[in-house]
Amino acid sequence: MTQNNESSSQFPLNAIPLGKPRILITGANGFTGKHACQYFMNENYHVIAVTRMATNQISNRLITYEKCELTDKQAVKMLIKKTKPDFLLHLAGQNHVEASWSDPLGSLEANVFSTAYLLEALRNEESDCRIVVVGSSLEFNPADFSAPHHPYALSKTLQTLIAQSWEMLYGMNVIIAKPSNLIGPGISFGQCSILAKKVVEMEFTNAEKILKVINLHARLDFLDVRDAILAYDTLFQKGIPGKMYVISSGKYKYLKDLINTLRLYSSVEFEIQTLGNYLEVVKPLRPNSINKLGWQPSISFEESIQDILSYYRDVSLGFS
Repeated sequence: MTQNNESSSQFPLNAIPLGKPRILITGANGFTGKHACQYFMNENYHVIAVTRMATNQISNRLITYEKCELTDKQAVKMLIKKTKPDFLLHLAGQNHVEASWSDPLGSLEANVFSTAYLLEALRNEESDCRIVVVGSSLEFNPADFSAPHHPYALSKTLQTLIAQSWEMLYGMNVIIAKPSNLIGPGISFGQCSILAKKVVEMEFTNAEKILKVINLHARLDFLDVRDAILAYDTLFQKGIPGKMYVISSGKYKYLKDLINTLRLYSSVEFEIQTLGNYLEVVKPLRPNSINKLGWQPSISFEESIQDILSYYRDVSLGFS
């Protein structure tokens, strides 16, 4: 375990303007984290962006960068003591199913213990911080232990149980968000981004005009990451502690729908090669009472795909 309790920020936290709420965002260098940092800066929060690795980005009056290994209990304790956040958006963790098979303990450390360390550090500081812990659509009902399909699902289910338990046992302001498959512009390892990037490679290079997929009839629920972050902000303002909120489009999309949409907005013709018959099928998560809080998704699937293609085209032009 890495022991590095030194701060990486270059901007003193006591220089943050008075009255500006502090939001600590873990996993700030990730796909969702980068969008979240930009959104909350635009909403007049001072963002404390927590990353596992050092960043060359410079802290300023809008954002403070902090390096912290969240599986290091003492480092987390010092992070919370130093930053004293008003809000915590916990996005960090191990988010890859395949990696959880090869390193199940690493997934438990990253998803379960990091969450427990953050909550306990806030409790020890007697903080009234509003907390949103972001779970996963791959979680299972712990009452049905035959349900987990992989160690990742186990780790995210336990993460949610920890979050709910700290709310019940200690009265902490913890809310759980359960998003579906997030898509949108930016570097992502999701199915939409992987396929869109390959299509753009076809447009800009001599890459073979073949798109390889597992199962065209797999169906998923896709939600734009920007809508998800708006939902997280809604939970900060109106969510009920201890409650789990499903955040999704509430609509099925087949993988063939994704392929057809990519074809519609691409400048190249490509073939489809089906590699097999298996892809983990996640039923669409129907949004629950978050809709009663005033949140509704506003970005269409087609708009998301266009923005993903535009992002990778801009990246390709930058290297051309």
